[in-house]
Amino acid sequence: MKSVTRLLPLFAAVAIACSAGASFAAATVINVTEDGEGGGAMSLKLDPPTVKAGPATFAVHNDAMTEQHEMLVVRLKSPDLPIPLNAAKNRVDESKLKSLGEVSDLKPGASGKLNARLAPGTYLLFCNMKGHYEAGMEARLTVTP
Repeated sequence: MKSVTRLLPLFAAVAIACSAGASFAAATVINVTEDGEGGGAMSLKLDPPTVKAGPATFAVHNDAMTEQHEMLVVRLKSPDLPIPLNAAKNRVDESKLKSLGEVSDLKPGASGKLNARLAPGTYLLFCNMKGHYEAGMEARLTVTP
């Protein structure tokens, strides 16, 4: 009986270690490619467009030759609501949205990462450099339970 009693703390430590490790699920990687030059068509593409809720890493790459870009992530209250724009600045009005974070100031050819915990819903990814959102630099990400 003494040997069983001595082993109980060891079993408890192993059980705690195993349960703690199980809570650290690997992050889903979402590849984001930004492209486009000033005055022309611009794009923001993501792969995959649908992921499960949980930790995520946005791996962002600026494919443009001369144009600097950025990527912001916001969770939409409703996918049907219009995105608030500041027409005077040719940008999305970020003050009216809740950002999960951004990868900013991506020079041509540069890459960056953003880690976030995603809840189920619809998210908008966009570049908010002057005129870029209106030129097509936006995509929607669907997060399922």
